[in-house]
This record gives sequence, structure tokens and C-alpha cells, in this order.
Amino acid sequence: MSDLFSTTAHAPLAELLRPQILDEVIGQAHLLGPGKPLRLAFESRTPHSMILWGPPGVGKTTLARLMADAFDAEFIALSAVFSGVKDIRAAVEQAELTLAQSGRRTLLFVDEVHRFNKAQQDAFLPFVERGLLTFVGATTENPSFEVNSALLSRASVYVLKSLTEDELDQLFERARERAFPELEFDAEAKERLVGHADGDARRLLNVLETLKTAALAAKRRTVTADFLEETLAHDLRRFDKGGDAFYDQISALHKSVRGSNPDAALYWFVRMIDGGADPLYLARRIIRMATEDIGLADPRALRIALDAWETYERIGSPEGELALSEAVLYMAVAPKSNATYVAYNAARRFIREDKSRPVPEHLRNAPTKLMKELGFGAEYRYAHDEPEAYAAGENYFPDDMPKVAWYKPTPRGLEQKISEKLAHLRELDARAKGKKS
Repeated sequence: MSDLFSTTAHAPLAELLRPQILDEVIGQAHLLGPGKPLRLAFESRTPHSMILWGPPGVGKTTLARLMADAFDAEFIALSAVFSGVKDIRAAVEQAELTLAQSGRRTLLFVDEVHRFNKAQQDAFLPFVERGLLTFVGATTENPSFEVNSALLSRASVYVLKSLTEDELDQLFERARERAFPELEFDAEAKERLVGHADGDARRLLNVLETLKTAALAAKRRTVTADFLEETLAHDLRRFDKGGDAFYDQISALHKSVRGSNPDAALYWFVRMIDGGADPLYLARRIIRMATEDIGLADPRALRIALDAWETYERIGSPEGELALSEAVLYMAVAPKSNATYVAYNAARRFIREDKSRPVPEHLRNAPTKLMKELGFGAEYRYAHDEPEAYAAGENYFPDDMPKVAWYKPTPRGLEQKISEKLAHLRELDARAKGKKS
């Protein structure tokens, strides 16, 4: 019987296929191709500390292991998820012992380094500076935010990319040839499998192992698209609800709306829903789009966003998501204005830096006799009693307030009409001031 249906225990497929030399690495050509940074680092045989930043399953651990081999260094691996200061001390002691006994330096690989707190990250610094350790950290999060600046300044940052479909195809063929050559895949099954992996090599190999087990149980030698769908309980795209993928995609959604591209906006919205994003979070972001990027150019946008939120809260998934998608499309095609957003922020900056100016007496309320005797509310002009319901020339700012013009409506949507009205009112103000002079 072939190895396909062997029940002998073996290493995980991802470990079995881990590259043993640099040329076996699939992907990351922008770092490993001829003349590229990491290729040059390997060829120089001169180790340096670095941060490997990229999504899961793109080869961060593999590269660290290959570096240790290339630099003839002791390899120690820690996971920031499970390790603490005690483990860091033990690694340093081991590095010192190795240096004393064999003269070899140590490459310390820290997976998920962003999970270490500041004190834990700082613990590496003196040993990196002494040259005892070559520090290689792996992270799926932006190191600019998650890695201490002191440690970051002592390490080069290399950005790893998700594997392309062609690269996943290469990995697929390598896995099939080495691990189960007698298991066949039809073209549609292979295409769906690569799509399911979503750029993650480890995910592809793990699914292949699952399929191998399923084939063993079903006595199958051919994997079809239908069998693939039956075997995989669900087909969620990779989505990190708290990581960079989350914020990158919400940024893409917001910018697609701002850019008035309804199809792109819908694409990113559905990508996030498909990946497990909280629809209520997306609803809140849609409300922000309505106020930040549309504003008074189309005041209906805010009501539509709120209605979509309320609809989702009342009927839930999946029907409620249709209401949210309708709101996304409306935001994308609505006239755009950030005039409200700009005006609000300008006013906030002014208030934050300005002194506390008193309310002019004519604008103060006067509910008591004493307040009236003090002049509160005196000479206040009731706008509804004035022509056009506008008290031309009236001042509504503190008396010593410098002239400001924060709100500047755009020539789009309803704001075009607002702009025309404000221009007319300013003209009335000018006439009123001319009469007074």
C-alpha cells in the first residue's frame, strides 16, 4: 500500500517541507532575489539584528533558521506568547555558555515579538549591543507601533509579503510530489485550495494534511471541488480582527467611499464581512464616512447610515448586512464634502489655544429682573422679526474675537446652495455695516 494511506506517525507537513537551503524558499523575491537585501546578508555571512514583519505563513521562522545555519550560529527560539523574563534570562545564559565553550554566537528568534511588553523588549538591548545575541524578531503587526524604538533602532526591518497564487502553486506541487504523489487534484479543487490559503503557505499545507486524512477515511485518490468543500468546514479568508489586516482593509473601504468608487467600496466591505469583521463596527465607520466625507453636501447620508445601523441591530445577519451594503453604496455615490470636518477641527484647535472669552451681554439670557437690570439680553435682535429672518450686521462672537471663517462650503451637492445663501447673508451684513458708518 502507498504512503498516502500510511498510518505511521510523521512530522507535520509544514515541518517536513521546511526549506533546508535559501534557494528552496518560495516567495519573498524582493528580499531574496539576486542583489536583494536578505540575499546579500546571507552571502556576506555577517549577521545583524532584524525584524521580519509580515502576515502569517510567509516564512519568517524558516528564514531565521536558515540565517542561523548560514552564520554558523546557535539557534534559540522563543515565542512571546508563552515566554517571559525567566525564559529570556535562560536564553542569555545559554548564549553565554555557547560562546564560552565553542566561540559561536547565538541567533535568538522571538516569534510574535509584539506580544512582549516594553520591559521584556528592553531586556534584550544590552546583549544585542554586546554582540552576544543576533536578535531576529517576527511580527504580524506594524513594528513602528509595537516594537520599542530603542530595539527598533538596533534592527533592520524587512517586510515580507503574502505568497502569490503562482508561488502557492509551486508549494502545492512540491507538497504533492514529496508527501502524497498518488493523491490527485482536479483543476477546480486546486484553484479553490490556493484561494483558501489566501497567501499563507502554512495554511495551504495544513489544509493539504486535512485533505490527506479525509482521503484516507473516504478511500479516495482524487480530490474534487465538491470533496474539498465537504472537507473544509468553512472557507474564511485570513482576517486578523485586531491587527494590520483589519486596519488596512477598513482604510481601503473608507478611501474607496471617499474616492466615489462604489464597486471598490463594496468589495472591501464584503471582504471584511467575509473575514469576520463585526458589522456594528463597520456601521460606526459608515457613520463616520457620512459626517467626515459627505457632511452637508448631502445631509441624508447620515440618516441613511443611522438607518442601516438600526436595521442591522433589529434583524441581524445576514439580512442586516444588505442594509449596511446599501449605505456603503450611498456613501460612495453621494456628493463629497469635508467642509464640516475641516471646520470642526479648525474650531477645536482655536478653542484649545485661545483664552476663555466672555459671552457678550446682548447674547446672554435674562430670566431674572436683576439680570435684565445688568443689561443681559439688552439690544438683542430677534432674527424672526427682521427682514428675511436675518439680523443683518449682528455679532454672535465674543466682542474681542478675531475674525474667523472656519466653515467653507464646497460647490457640490446641497453645499452649493448653502454657499450661495451664506454669500447673500454676508452681503446683507456688509450693507448693514455700511449704513451704520
